[in-house]
Amino acid sequence: MLLDTSEVKKDWQPLLSSFFSSTTGQSLVAYLQKRLNDGAVIYPSTPFKALELTSLMQTRVVIVGQDPYHGPGQAQGLAFHVAANCKIPPSLKNIHKELTRDLGIAAPDTGELFGWASQGVLLLNAVLTVEDGKPASHAKKGWEVLTDSLLAAAASDCAPKVFMLWGNYAQSKEKLIKSCNGNHLVLTANHPSPLSALRPPVPFIGCGHFSKANDWLCAHQQKPIVWSRFCNSESEQLSLSF
Repeated sequence: MLLDTSEVKKDWQPLLSSFFSSTTGQSLVAYLQKRLNDGAVIYPSTPFKALELTSLMQTRVVIVGQDPYHGPGQAQGLAFHVAANCKIPPSLKNIHKELTRDLGIAAPDTGELFGWASQGVLLLNAVLTVEDGKPASHAKKGWEVLTDSLLAAAASDCAPKVFMLWGNYAQSKEKLIKSCNGNHLVLTANHPSPLSALRPPVPFIGCGHFSKANDWLCAHQQKPIVWSRFCNSESEQLSLSF
């Protein structure tokens, strides 16, 4: 079921319940159902996967994406992640390149990021569904209201967190994050897309966000992220306690 929230971590559940009982949430559900009835192919089948794998209490790093990949079999509900059998998208290849440059981590042969989610990296897209071959097709249909509330909850929580905002769209969330709590670390850079990864004002390649995040977490008595851990089995993630 496209909007099954039963596996979402308990501390996210009240936000989802509130959203889907609202006028905006009900309008979104009606829109998605109409598109399905009209024969649209919608990805991913598990739009809440990020909230199933990483609880609010567990979250230490938030990486904000825009909307899911729009090709068959790619999107699985985690920003920038693709299934193991999928070709690695260009933006994710550049993320791997920056990991190599920043931390000396060899580029993996998988596009999976389950291993990040298991360590408290919330991989949250602002829009949680998309239609086949139609990027941003579900933008401004209501998802942003929900995901802004999720970001606000993460930012309002007092535990130290790092927010990575790549590209103009993600950076538009900076004001929201800082208005909730100014004590988190907010890192901004261009989007890792080949169109912008090497361009000013802050090229993604060379931004050093992964080492900066770990330095900051360690300085705040938090464990660093093992960024080289890409592909823990999904079953391992689901076994993590709330």
